[in-house]
Amino acid sequence: MDKHALAPLFEPASIWVIHEAGHPDLALARQHLGDWREAGRVRFDPWSAALAALPEAPLQADVVWLLMGIEAACRAIPALGRWQQKIALLAGGGSDAEEERLAGIARMAGVRVLGPGTLGVQRPASGLNLSLLGPMPPAGNVAFVSQSGSLAASTLDWALDQGVGFSCVATLGAQRDIELAEVLDYLALDPATSSIVLYLEGVRNPRSFLSALRAATTSKPVVVLKAGREECTVAAAQTHSRALVGNDAVFDCAIRRAGAVRVRFFVQLFSAVKCLASRYRPVGRRLAIVSNGGGPAVLASDWAAESGLELARLADATLAKLRTIVPLASADNPVDIGEAASAEAFASAVAEVMADPAVDGVLALHAPKADRDPMIHARSLVALRESARKPLIACWLGDRSVLESRALLAQARIPTFRTPEPAVDAFGNLASFYRAQQLRWQTPPAIAEGEPPDLDAARLMLAELSAQGRQTLTEMESKALLACFRIPVARTLLARTPQEATLIAQQLGFPVVLKISSKDIAHKSDVGGVILDIRGARQLQAAWSDLMDGVRAQAPLAHIDGVVVEPMVAPRHGRELMVGALRDPLFGPVLVFGTGGRAVEIHADRAMELPPLNHFLARRLVERARAARMLGEWRGAPAVAEGAVEEVLVRLSELVCEFPEVAEVDLNPVIADEHGAIVVDARIVLAADGTSAQKGYGHMAIMPYPTGLTRDALMRDGTAYRLRAIRPEDADALQRFVRELLPETRYFRFVSNIKELPPQQLARYTQIDYWREMALVAEIGDDEDRRLAGVARYMLNPDGRSCEFAIAIADAWQGRGLGVQLMQALIDVARAQHLERMEGMVLAMNHKMLRLMHYLGFSARPDPEDASLMVVERLL
Repeated sequence: MDKHALAPLFEPASIWVIHEAGHPDLALARQHLGDWREAGRVRFDPWSAALAALPEAPLQADVVWLLMGIEAACRAIPALGRWQQKIALLAGGGSDAEEERLAGIARMAGVRVLGPGTLGVQRPASGLNLSLLGPMPPAGNVAFVSQSGSLAASTLDWALDQGVGFSCVATLGAQRDIELAEVLDYLALDPATSSIVLYLEGVRNPRSFLSALRAATTSKPVVVLKAGREECTVAAAQTHSRALVGNDAVFDCAIRRAGAVRVRFFVQLFSAVKCLASRYRPVGRRLAIVSNGGGPAVLASDWAAESGLELARLADATLAKLRTIVPLASADNPVDIGEAASAEAFASAVAEVMADPAVDGVLALHAPKADRDPMIHARSLVALRESARKPLIACWLGDRSVLESRALLAQARIPTFRTPEPAVDAFGNLASFYRAQQLRWQTPPAIAEGEPPDLDAARLMLAELSAQGRQTLTEMESKALLACFRIPVARTLLARTPQEATLIAQQLGFPVVLKISSKDIAHKSDVGGVILDIRGARQLQAAWSDLMDGVRAQAPLAHIDGVVVEPMVAPRHGRELMVGALRDPLFGPVLVFGTGGRAVEIHADRAMELPPLNHFLARRLVERARAARMLGEWRGAPAVAEGAVEEVLVRLSELVCEFPEVAEVDLNPVIADEHGAIVVDARIVLAADGTSAQKGYGHMAIMPYPTGLTRDALMRDGTAYRLRAIRPEDADALQRFVRELLPETRYFRFVSNIKELPPQQLARYTQIDYWREMALVAEIGDDEDRRLAGVARYMLNPDGRSCEFAIAIADAWQGRGLGVQLMQALIDVARAQHLERMEGMVLAMNHKMLRLMHYLGFSARPDPEDASLMVVERLL
């Protein structure tokens, strides 16, 4: 019901600039705010002791711009707090210690600060240039948020030349207080913004960032460019998984899971901005190319294939219509209409291809010809723009002869490029967003459906290891822990003498494998600690001696526990895979999949995903690895059993979700064939930092679906219902719930006369992250007619310690105690998240709700800014 907390920063009615005398940027600030000064909406004052001593502010401004150094700002901010000024921007920066000191002073004063080191914000549509960035670009629908002021300035300079507009430009500075997550929250709700572009150099609060990013992508495309793509060094690696994965690769995985698209080069960022500014919505990956020349079409096709896009297969009916337009030089996609084709034929060919159901987007390539006017071809394409329901991207090759036509296309908001590769990249960004949305829609629980893991046995095992002060599990211990999670493992028995090994081998049946067992040896094969395919007792005796002699020579200081004996797992059609997990310092546990075996580092085949996983996410993870190519029918071998590899990944996801102390897992090889998948070798390493003390999945970047909240309950009159957290698939049920509310009930909930939720709001209400936002529903009815009887939700406030709630009960189910039960359940969830206070806004005339709040122990007071509202709150 309230405006976003950052609305005064991005939508100020008045501005107060407080500056040090002679500040070098003062003249630029006066220039940028010239129109606001003429309208009497901005005031400039030099900072002085006299100003600081004033009991009241000479202007009660929405935002204060501090043009001063950090030391002066530390003196000014307490005065701002005393004057009830809530938000400030600080251009000046300092050392880490100075900036942290300033942040502490701001918290004490109750002043929110953007910066230090921010170059400010721009809102072109409202004429707000509260920045040191330079002239504003045209108004548009793309928001640009940057952690680099210089890159933001460069982007704006490019935008002015290209005529690309922005809804908002914000530079974040050091983010000592106001962080990227809050800015993303504001832009996600900003009606002037339809898409968001981010330039990042680092993430301060990964869970907050991912939560805000996932919320923003529910309704708006988000493109991210992050600097610093170097990987961690391999020298400190303890497992194959750790050696293969660098921090940037994990960031890439997190961005994809949040539903955003990452670009890797500055030029790709511009391509993305052009496409987003054209208001094209996400599409599939099937691209069609129409060209008046064969060479450019081939270049575009090659780059599309390298980028993982599909060349659309045109329908026979489409090809037949094309042949009536122009004699084709090519019979399929790419469509080469030839150099002699007229502008009318060019546009007709594009239109026919775009109408094909198998096409998700069209790239129109035009190469200049000496006897053809490129402007005529451009105008023919512009005429198609308004009726286009799919992305239409243009590439006008050349330079001097096509400048005017390229400008015409840009003016018509058709993304236009000079060469084929960035044009293909632009379509790829849209297609990637579509695929990323499929990942973001997934909300798997920590524990998948099916046979549950033996959590008690796993806890006992890990507790014993912790009591011993050990971090590295032996192979037998590692496999025992995996077995608790129903992961198939090769049977492993420890022998301390050759005689014991022979007896075990005879019980297991030859052939067998011998492996050294030592907590001091990470990779057994590297020290000759594995001997395969032992087929008899005599051979085993010799192998034992060779194994021991070799290991003692290679690792003389290692303590040897014995030798493990396993059946020789070497199926005829087996594929060697690697499945692993590691704990990233920013994003927590990460799952890894790729080609396994001794040459795992040489293959360098890895794909990653953040847990929790379900089978859909596990399948997508497998598909991203090169190893996926050999899981189907391959060289005469039948396909690997359907779902076998995915099941191992889902079960491993359960392990790292439930036990934060598990730092690294290395399952290599995992042998998969037509009968299933089995772990042959395993190594698990525990964290040394007391991570096991974390509760409630606090070690994870993405919260699992909270299945623990699901329970059956009874209303006061005995009516049964199911209480659970909301899911994305509840969108239709929630819309039905809102539509069926009586007008007064709807108005009391939304303070609006809406009859249904807009699509973006519906998505935001059902696609939540269960960490900073929780929504509980009361579900009634049977499988054929399930509906919602009530919904209660809360959202974390920016302080991270309190939350704001809202609740609605269907009119037919009011007066049965359901509101009390839903609110009490919501309060219990908030307490479990260690929140300290819950608050809400209730219309003063909503007497039923005020009585409910009083019954639940909430206090009520009038809203000082709106007499029609009451603020209700209680400590938790």
